[in-house]
Amino acid sequence: MTSNEHPFAPFIRILGKGKHGSRSLTQSEAAEAMGMILNNQVDPLQLGAFLMLIRVKEESGEEVAGFVEAIRQHMGTHSLPLVDLDWSSYAGKRRQLPWYMLSALLLAENGVRILMHGSSPHTPGRIYSEDVLSIFGLSPAGNLQEISDKLDNHNFAYAPLALFAPRLQEIIDYKPILGLRSPVHTVARMINPANAPHSIQGIFHPGYQEIHQQASVSLGDAHSVVFKGEGGEAEFNPDSGADLYVTNHGQADIRQWPALFSKRHVKNEGMQPEQLLQVWRGEMKDEYGEAAVISTCAVALMVLQKEQDSSAALQHAQQLWDKRDTQRFD
Repeated sequence: MTSNEHPFAPFIRILGKGKHGSRSLTQSEAAEAMGMILNNQVDPLQLGAFLMLIRVKEESGEEVAGFVEAIRQHMGTHSLPLVDLDWSSYAGKRRQLPWYMLSALLLAENGVRILMHGSSPHTPGRIYSEDVLSIFGLSPAGNLQEISDKLDNHNFAYAPLALFAPRLQEIIDYKPILGLRSPVHTVARMINPANAPHSIQGIFHPGYQEIHQQASVSLGDAHSVVFKGEGGEAEFNPDSGADLYVTNHGQADIRQWPALFSKRHVKNEGMQPEQLLQVWRGEMKDEYGEAAVISTCAVALMVLQKEQDSSAALQHAQQLWDKRDTQRFD
């Protein structure tokens, strides 16, 4: 008698076989499961169950590594141009402006080729990277050639997730239906579509730093850093500091970077994105914003192997900020 069981059913059974019978997927199992998802070989009912079972127990490092492995294989090389720094941006900001954007543009001004990628705005009340590009005369890349052109012209390109992994964007768009974020929100941060040698990632939920780091080690990523960023973005919070979970060619390390202020700043009630450009131009001062820009830039300099400790990195970042071309975005 032949079984009519769907080929994807065993993965759901592994995750959902009860309190004592279930377990996490191995890296190879996770890679196989994600491969089936990407190739549309999974029933929608199965996909929803799979995503929520992992969400309830939380992803393991092996599972994230397997998912990312399958996604990278599915994407292929895409013939993307040389990129120095991969910058993931998937959370959106609701308490402070996306000051990390100024950090990225500051590094780009100084010769660092950056590919930033993120999902289209999906949660009301948040400001996403894609929302502020036009303030600086920039726009999202519409195809792979535009990524290359923007990098050549600006040392910076923003690519929507849908451009190189449309299936993942579809799954992220399920959030209003499922009511919860899915593992794709974690996995997308680690895709590194251009295979850049350096990557910077921000997370929001405590404990996910270790998961990202474990996955980076398993995947053999060259140089990466992940930390609890402001709002979940790759933005160092100068009010609270952060532990930086660093990976260097399979070696894991944790570096403690201190807060820059003794008192927390209040929430930015106005949240006017135009203030980003005004601060860049020097037309207005924002103590928190400038500190966030400089400290985030310092973290990036560390992962780029240009500085090793927080003091030197902050000093270097401050010098870049002081010498920036304030008329660049006129």
